[in-house]
Amino acid sequence: MYWWVPILVAVIGGPLMWGLSRFDRRNTQQHAENQKVLLRIEGKVDHIDERLDDHIDYHLKEGL
Repeated sequence: MYWWVPILVAVIGGPLMWGLSRFDRRNTQQHAENQKVLLRIEGKVDHIDERLDDHIDYHLKEGL
């Protein structure tokens, strides 16, 4: 086996893996930020759902 193959793999693979790890950190940050936004939206939707249920109940009671 050629002795230079593992060295070549390390020279090419090292910087490549370093670059990929930087993308992974950025992606993790973006996911955390998106999770915060989604949780805020979920809270607003739940609030609207409660208000809509109350409104429908009001009309059903008034109609009777």
